[in-house]
Amino acid sequence: MSKIIDLANKTILISRTDSIGDIVLTLPLCVWIKSHFPSCKIIFLGNTYTKPVILCLKEIDLVVCWKDIENLPYNEKVQKIIDLKIDVCLHVFPKKEIASLMKKAKIKDRIGTSHRAYHLLTCNHRLNFTRKKSDLHEAQLNFELLKPFGLTEISTFEEISTSISKSFTFPTIALEKDFFNIKNAVILHPKSQGSALEWPLEKYKILAEKLIENGEIVVFTGTENEGKLIKSFIPHHENCYDLTGKMSLEELIVFISQSKTLVACSTGPLHLAGILGIQTIGLFSSRKPIHPGRWKALGKNVTILEFDSNCEECKKSKTCSCIQNIKVESILKLI
Repeated sequence: MSKIIDLANKTILISRTDSIGDIVLTLPLCVWIKSHFPSCKIIFLGNTYTKPVILCLKEIDLVVCWKDIENLPYNEKVQKIIDLKIDVCLHVFPKKEIASLMKKAKIKDRIGTSHRAYHLLTCNHRLNFTRKKSDLHEAQLNFELLKPFGLTEISTFEEISTSISKSFTFPTIALEKDFFNIKNAVILHPKSQGSALEWPLEKYKILAEKLIENGEIVVFTGTENEGKLIKSFIPHHENCYDLTGKMSLEELIVFISQSKTLVACSTGPLHLAGILGIQTIGLFSSRKPIHPGRWKALGKNVTILEFDSNCEECKKSKTCSCIQNIKVESILKLI
């Protein structure tokens, strides 16, 4: 690798155009960069959908939505990038079109993993590390990309959790909707839009019923389409609310922040709950690469439940349904 890149008074673009959980686990990079180079400007290139999450981090100076660029004529795309006056581009989520665009715009330093063939032509700093077989957490693996800036030792999971929890704040929005009157609720977020192995809906229903018996307020969250799938599993009770499809992402972040607990599999709201500091209970399979060692939510109040952390099938990375065997009582004890 060439000499260390000094970001003082420079503009760096962080490219990460995927989902909420992945965004949350990338934000600690911005905290590290700003703490070591306070005079730099950080631009985050993300999705329109995840923009509310990115805006919650004070270290980020500007959010640019990829959707506002990708459908432009090619020359206009290039000019959009040139107008941002970027000195360094960090490809956290590799995307061939974006990598090519950054090179065409003549960004001086372009950083990415060496495990993408197109980075041989588009990146002039290529880091050689593997994610799939690593024992490091996803947030720690992202830190590998900071080595061109002088990072010599990967931060611990605890250090990363502490740094992001201090920097992440929830949006300032008008709390006019009725659901903002629901405080200290236990949020159950059963679905993951296919991004993770899920706990059975039947067990979420039993958990909700027992929580209500114990005097808890229960709220089900998810997208509108997910709401259609889980509607028949939501108990009919005055202390149980179906808020699927009723919140914007900004509203969900604020609602989570004023709740007591969130229970979910490895999905975006789990990661939001973790860094917002509420009790966060993650339901996981122990199979690599989807195991909690890689995808546990950041935060100090996070608990992970697996049915069998030594599952033989999971150890062999075989398809296994052991997550379905996590007991309702195990979650009840924690809450």
